[in-house]
Amino acid sequence: MKLQTSLITAAALAFGFCTSAAAQTELVVATVNNGHMIEMQKLSKNFEAANPDIKLKWVTLEEGVLRQRVTTDITTKGGQFDVMTIGMYETPIWGKKGWLKEIKTNAAYDVDDLLPAMRNGLSVDGKLYAAPFYGESSMLMYRKDLTDKAGVKFADRPTWTQVRDAAAKIHDPKNGVYGICLRGKPGWGDNMAIITTIVNSFGGQWFDMQWKPQLESKPWSEAIRFYADMLTKYGPPGSSANSFNEILALYNEGKCGMWVDATIAASFITDPKQSKVADKVAFAQAPSHATVKGANWLWAWALAVPAGTKQPEAAQKFITWATSKDYINLVAKTNGWAHVPTGTRKSTYANPEFQKSAVFAAAEKAAIDSANPNDSTLPKSPYVGVQFAAIPEFQSIGTTVGQQMSAALAGKSTVDAALKASQNAAVREMTKAGYYK
Repeated sequence: MKLQTSLITAAALAFGFCTSAAAQTELVVATVNNGHMIEMQKLSKNFEAANPDIKLKWVTLEEGVLRQRVTTDITTKGGQFDVMTIGMYETPIWGKKGWLKEIKTNAAYDVDDLLPAMRNGLSVDGKLYAAPFYGESSMLMYRKDLTDKAGVKFADRPTWTQVRDAAAKIHDPKNGVYGICLRGKPGWGDNMAIITTIVNSFGGQWFDMQWKPQLESKPWSEAIRFYADMLTKYGPPGSSANSFNEILALYNEGKCGMWVDATIAASFITDPKQSKVADKVAFAQAPSHATVKGANWLWAWALAVPAGTKQPEAAQKFITWATSKDYINLVAKTNGWAHVPTGTRKSTYANPEFQKSAVFAAAEKAAIDSANPNDSTLPKSPYVGVQFAAIPEFQSIGTTVGQQMSAALAGKSTVDAALKASQNAAVREMTKAGYYK
């Protein structure tokens, strides 16, 4: 009898353990393999400790692969992921199509603390469809020791002409210093990010109000000639293959006199553990030309809940934690204020500890605040986005144009031929998609 009782008890206990294990919710989180996200993965043990009923499973991918995987999953309703890392390009498109769940937050989250540019860029009709994990704009980062020596003084927002003239003065390849470094590697989010902001500042746009591509317009022609000429004369060799990471390595070695790129770079180039010129860096707003509209880009890596998830409440709970003030404070406590994810909350920039640790804070916030994805071009445009057009067809068009621009920079094509090929490809794509006849 005792044996039978023991067996029943053991069976009951075993059944209890099974139901307990089954009750644990597994969240599959797809994210990008950059420093801030890898840190989130490490710190997520704190979330799991506070929520023992939720287990996180991470799928960490290189940016291009991540985009491909999450796009395929959401368009085919695959349901592989419960939380997706997406950006300002995907969010308004997918939110409008009903592919994302609205992000609903509580009072403690303080949604009004989100920087307006970030909140607006991740919303559709006033509803938030992705919560910003970190945000960025673009700005001019330069070697103040070199500009001082050359007698160059930059205004808060210099012009592209002033930047080119400064590049000519500080360009000293014999001593391993190049006047300016800019992205040249092809990709809609790569070379086309910087190129589009230059085109915007020259008064150009991707599409007119009838959705006709404008790639052979005068502003595009002038902007691309300017970009290619400046980088060929005063940039490092092989610029057509350089992306963010290649230029970051050059800058940290002291080989770039100036760099216009993501504000997030500032935290790396001012870090003495990474940069040989950490104490010689100064900042200004991204250059303008005919207009300041769209002169600096706007981007956020954000966390979203796909409509197909079977765990919407747990996914919302995780996103609320990872994009909260408490999470930013946790990173500060663990790694110091200079390493917190930036570009998302007013309270971060108001924090004296952050201001003291991040010499770039004021310039970064000014850049983010000035970017307006709803009004980023001098002529009126039908699309939302600063360095991209938030329409499904842009990914393909931007990639094709990026390849043409990289070829023009490398001297494998003329600017005119590259723009003509780009225009033809864009017209084909937009006609096929039914934007106009």
